[in-house]
Amino acid sequence: MSFSAKEVQVLRQATGAGMMDCKKALEAANGDLDAAKLWLREKGLSASAKRDDRDNTQGVVALLVKGNIGVMVKLKCETDFVASSDGFKAEAEALAALVAANGEAAVSQRSTQLEDLRILLKEKIEIGDVVRIEAGAGNKLGSYSHLQGGRGINGVLVEIDGGSDDLAHDVAVHIAFARPKYLVKSDVPDSVVAAERATLEVVTRNEGKPEQAIAKIVDGRIGGFFKDVCLLEQPYAKDDKQSVAQIIGSAKIIRFAQVEIG
Repeated sequence: MSFSAKEVQVLRQATGAGMMDCKKALEAANGDLDAAKLWLREKGLSASAKRDDRDNTQGVVALLVKGNIGVMVKLKCETDFVASSDGFKAEAEALAALVAANGEAAVSQRSTQLEDLRILLKEKIEIGDVVRIEAGAGNKLGSYSHLQGGRGINGVLVEIDGGSDDLAHDVAVHIAFARPKYLVKSDVPDSVVAAERATLEVVTRNEGKPEQAIAKIVDGRIGGFFKDVCLLEQPYAKDDKQSVAQIIGSAKIIRFAQVEIG
């Protein structure tokens, strides 16, 4: 199939690939520009494909709450300069809106826009964590987004049965900074507890504690471990004399999610 020199140039500008490779791609794709872009990427010939082995620990967490639906989408890139750019943040927000409307799998619908963004910004850009929470009838949906340089870098959603909107928000703020991994003790896998206990036994023994006292000391330290990783066990960030469980009173935390950059 014939194609013009202008079409080859457009493909070169879009992908960063060489002239001959662009010609081959257009031949393989029967002149279809989008198909030619994909062909180059699959062959590892486009500039975006060559960036696949780079680290992309920067980015933005887009958080959206619409009625009883809360969404977080992490969009990753290589530099904070790109992460703070308007086009990058706008794409993250567009992804969040799409997930709110159509579910987590809907992010795949913007693959073309993401590829265009990779080419435009010349970085490894990809979607990270995607979270969607639809709160039950009557439940509160708390949220918090910690901003840095005008972009969200630490987002939290929490669903609470009972309590006020303020309580739900305050718990979300606590989660953002305390970073619990589990809600309650029973959520911690037995294998995780066993590994922590084994580590604590070694630490305690290396401290020279009497052998007969080690088991009791480790039991106490396991309690401290649960306070670190379980939300309801944690000392509340605004009043560490009380646990989160005490702060929420008769309210019940149904679930929570946290998404961070880095």
